[in-house]
Amino acid sequence: MHSNGKSHMFVNNEAACAIFRYFFLPLLGIFIGCKNLFAQEPPRPEMDVHQLIQDFIPIASDDNNNSGLYELLFQLYTNPLDLNVVTADELTATLILSQTQIKCFFDYRQKLGPFLSLYELQAIPNFDLTTIRRLLPFVIVRARALALNESFQNPSQHFLLLRSGRLLEKQKGFSAIDTSSRSTSRYQGKPLYGNLRYRYARAGQYSFGLTMENDAGEKLRWRPEKQIFGADFTSFHGQIMNRGRLKNLIIGDYQMQAGQGLVMAGGFSLGKGSEVIRTTYRSTTGLRPFTSVLEAGFFRGAAATYALRKQLDVTMFYSYTRRDGNPEALQDELTVSSLQISGYHRTQTERENHGAVGEQNVGFHALYKLFSQRGQIGITVLNTFYSAALHKKDDLYNKFEFQGNQNTVIGLHGDYRWQNVHFFGEGARSKNGGLGGVGGLIAGLGRTIDFTLLVRHYDRSFHSLYGGAISEATRPINESGVYWGLKYAPNRRWQFSGFYDRFYFPWLKYQIDAPSDGHDYFLHALWKPNKKLNMYAVFREKHKAHNEPDSEFPIPRVLKTIRRTAMINFEYAMPLRFSVRTRLQGGDFRYEGKAKSSGFTIVQDISYRLSKMEFSMRMAFFKTDDYDSRQYVYEKDMLYAFSLPAYYDQGTRHYVMLRYPLSKKMKLWLRWSQTRYSKMDEISSGLNEIQGKKRSELKAQVIYQF
Repeated sequence: MHSNGKSHMFVNNEAACAIFRYFFLPLLGIFIGCKNLFAQEPPRPEMDVHQLIQDFIPIASDDNNNSGLYELLFQLYTNPLDLNVVTADELTATLILSQTQIKCFFDYRQKLGPFLSLYELQAIPNFDLTTIRRLLPFVIVRARALALNESFQNPSQHFLLLRSGRLLEKQKGFSAIDTSSRSTSRYQGKPLYGNLRYRYARAGQYSFGLTMENDAGEKLRWRPEKQIFGADFTSFHGQIMNRGRLKNLIIGDYQMQAGQGLVMAGGFSLGKGSEVIRTTYRSTTGLRPFTSVLEAGFFRGAAATYALRKQLDVTMFYSYTRRDGNPEALQDELTVSSLQISGYHRTQTERENHGAVGEQNVGFHALYKLFSQRGQIGITVLNTFYSAALHKKDDLYNKFEFQGNQNTVIGLHGDYRWQNVHFFGEGARSKNGGLGGVGGLIAGLGRTIDFTLLVRHYDRSFHSLYGGAISEATRPINESGVYWGLKYAPNRRWQFSGFYDRFYFPWLKYQIDAPSDGHDYFLHALWKPNKKLNMYAVFREKHKAHNEPDSEFPIPRVLKTIRRTAMINFEYAMPLRFSVRTRLQGGDFRYEGKAKSSGFTIVQDISYRLSKMEFSMRMAFFKTDDYDSRQYVYEKDMLYAFSLPAYYDQGTRHYVMLRYPLSKKMKLWLRWSQTRYSKMDEISSGLNEIQGKKRSELKAQVIYQF
């Protein structure tokens, strides 16, 4: 009897979907006055990537790869997914749909065939209007595939972007050399920052791009042997997609995301934040162009993905790039103690280290997709070779770190979807025999509860130079842990979520001179009574070990540290017109047995959009005992720009930003920001030092869309 009831319900749902598709959609076409319904779609909404980042990471920290998140979200927006060919992994990468919703999506497409319109999303079971509105910027329904020569005449993106800015106060690095001081180092270039981006692309077909950047203090140079072409950093890519069996071809700079990121993580890691469920699974998104101005963590060369069969894709790539380091001759061998990733080349020493080490990568990835989008199995191989052998500083915590000039890591990954449960995992082995593994599940426990569990272990001798699997540390090495996440949404107005992460470090770490452990937990409550009002509260507490600072002992004691952060956020918004956001954030940090350091900040954000002009501003007051209790608060910035300042000491922080269309094809951004300190007479240190109590920055950006 129970089985008959389920069958009857399924028939009703299928019938309702069919009625929506074949009766309501044509009727909607009549009402909106279109002759061809399938050429009429809901207008593709403008995506506010800054709002999404603040939702994903309400409490930011300096160890989150937030700029990578920005680039990924913007690439997804500029390359929308076709609902008729999109895969489960691609939908998962949007970080919007639950496992239950993804299952419902593919059940709908399998039973009723290709989508005719984006309006059909309303007919999919468990798809509410809030979810659909969040998904619309990332998806389309393509009427037909254009021939390559035709698509070149109809780019979906064609723009040139220029940005420049500078600090208004003089830093020590730009001052004259003080003859009474031992320091004779100064910045070689102008105190002006510059960035250029050009893009010519059509979603799903091709992309050509050029990025150039000069940080303040960097001098223009031409050193092709070090891959320096005028600007301090230059990046280029050319990409062709979906030409028969050739799924992807990239020449230039690119990244690769495969499995759970044990071998290749594509430079992206959401980390632990308010998205407590979807953060545990990494989608295999494959090759994508590298468009960031980060100067490390990417490949440079050629890569291609080819479909040997309908269910089997093979990717091969080659890369040769230059990395920053300080090579030295040691017993007839060229060695380097570390590879630098700051990307700064302002002083004479930094310029000499620029591109001093050659890095070659050869990689392979094969992916077999199971039928009906239920899962996949993949194998990954990455071989890395350096022109100088890496020999890290002779400290005990470095005993098991990577040494030498060549490493090979092999990984096997897979995932499987059964009803509303998604199982996934990956295991890998590096050349020296070190092992790494991660496995977990995401389950939809009814319509209101989602649960995730993830277990991880990375040997202290596991070396994955481009890995970025979920971990407490910045790399998957010398760590074991268990992560639980739970989300409860009793209705559309309320949502409660949280995670608990327990981690262990079997060997010593930098500034932790003993094996250690810790835990991290996070609680989040959201109330959204209507489209305009949004309120949430967050609490996070992390326990970790650390060497005692300023210890009186030759070998410092390892003490427990506790960092707590709480935040209340209120936002009222009329989408793409007006928004006001008020935030109260505070926290403390202490070493076990010592006095704690406390701090807080009050932030007021306002955005207002007229018919043409958009105006944004922030006013913030902060007070902390010292740098240990600093507060991070994400700021809205220009297109393709990212800002996450640290608030510490006592003072105010404010910015004003204006966006104005100079013409139909050209837009202008102007942004002024300033931090004023009450108790400090010197800001920062070294060559970045500013004499005085304020730090101001002025930036301008213009984009021309052809």
